[in-house]
Amino acid sequence: MSDLIRTEEIGGAESAESTGASRRSMLRSFAVAALAGALSEEASAQVHQHVAEEKKAVAGGVYKPKLFNAHEFETLAVLSDIIIPGARKAGAVEFIDLLASNNGEFAYPFTGGLLWLDDEFDRRFKTSFLKATGAQRTEVLELIAYRKNMSPALGPGIEFFDFARRMSSDAYFTSREGTAEIGFMGNKAIAEFKVPQEVIDFVNKRSPV
Repeated sequence: MSDLIRTEEIGGAESAESTGASRRSMLRSFAVAALAGALSEEASAQVHQHVAEEKKAVAGGVYKPKLFNAHEFETLAVLSDIIIPGARKAGAVEFIDLLASNNGEFAYPFTGGLLWLDDEFDRRFKTSFLKATGAQRTEVLELIAYRKNMSPALGPGIEFFDFARRMSSDAYFTSREGTAEIGFMGNKAIAEFKVPQEVIDFVNKRSPV
């Protein structure tokens, strides 16, 4: 992963107030990119860095939600961990909350989607997503996880789950935990590069010459 850019480096010699404004502007632009499905590795790395800085600024080093209330934050944390086991520990919900707190357009699918989710669980089971059983959660999530189930009733849930799944994935696989899982080593210098013999054999076997 690319080196993370520290907040103080972004702001240069500007005042704390202007640095904060630049930071908010940057995070808003990242959220716009995420909405378009084009959040880069570098941008994701910076969001993770800002989350880490938010933790350092609070006693106990625990991230304080910027947008979501406690119920919404916990619901999204549990959901992200169902989508990708380990996403919660990797800070997926903090990643999403920080972006959402800086861009209302990015926030709306989550606040509206979380409300839809609890309403659906209340309609079906007279409970919330957090208080539902594993079987109840599976029943609903199996419906909204697939676009083939699109209908007027399920449509909002399907759109929400699709976005939550994408952002949880982006957050997880750009975190330390996620990059370690896929074995990403970053850019490292090597003394010599050799094409693996199995690749050469594969190409030669299929070459028309």
